[in-house]
This record gives sequence, C-alpha cells and structure tokens, in this order.
Amino acid sequence: MQPADPTDPVAQLQALTQRIEALADRVRRLGEENRSLRQQHEQLSGERAALLAKNEQARARVEAMIARLKSLEQHT
Repeated sequence: MQPADPTDPVAQLQALTQRIEALADRVRRLGEENRSLRQQHEQLSGERAALLAKNEQARARVEAMIARLKSLEQHT
C-alpha cells in the first residue's frame, strides 16, 4: 500500500473531511460540556444564595442574643 499523494485532490478532500468531522465532534463535546458547566454554575449559585441567607439569619440571631444579654446585664 502506497502512502497518499499530498497533491492528490481526492486525498486532500478526504483529509479535509476528516478534519471537519473531528472539529464538528469537538464542537459537540464542548457544547455538552458548556451546558453541563452552566447547569452546575446555576446550581452552585442557588446553593450560595441559600447559604448566604442562612448566614444572615444566624448573624441576626447572634446579634439579638448579644443585645438581650447586654440588656440583662444592664438591669442587674
């Protein structure tokens, strides 16, 4: 079997076809990865928002406890 002649238009077309197919496959895989990463980002953003809200609630409770303790301390 002889190697393909680089000046052969059929060989050039086949090589180009293979490159296009490889690039199309890569674009498809990158699109899937991008969708997956966007979903992951959306989920993590939601979790972050929930944790920030819980943190704010905890901070408010601690501040309220501190205020009550200071109030009790002043009345004793």
